[in-house]
Amino acid sequence: MESTVISGQFNVKLNPIGGYATGQDSVNLGRMSIDKTFTGALEATSQGEMLSAMTATQGSAGYVAIEQVVGSLNGKQGSFVLQHFGTMDKGTDRLILEVVPDSGAGELVGLTGKMAIRIEAGIHYYDFEYELTS
Repeated sequence: MESTVISGQFNVKLNPIGGYATGQDSVNLGRMSIDKTFTGALEATSQGEMLSAMTATQGSAGYVAIEQVVGSLNGKQGSFVLQHFGTMDKGTDRLILEVVPDSGAGELVGLTGKMAIRIEAGIHYYDFEYELTS
């Protein structure tokens, strides 16, 4: 099956929430809520949580997150979960954002894929490459 690639915009709100660990030795550990609204071929909202670690070195940090996306993907209704793994090494970032296997529901059962995030002039964009094998 051939992959489909879509792009669009999203808005994101991150808010600090209580966490268990706070960090030591110049490391700040944080926990945040994630609320997003996607527009374009992905018309959806998502909610999730992010854990982050900020180091004492400017531009070096890491985060992991899970968010459940609910809405429509190219007209198909359902939901799926995105898993994030991101690092910054003195300002150079690396982000892996993938659909959690078997997390698709409704008309999105069988969804696999990966998403890239771009920020241009303060606007957040997504590029989503996926396959739907249902």
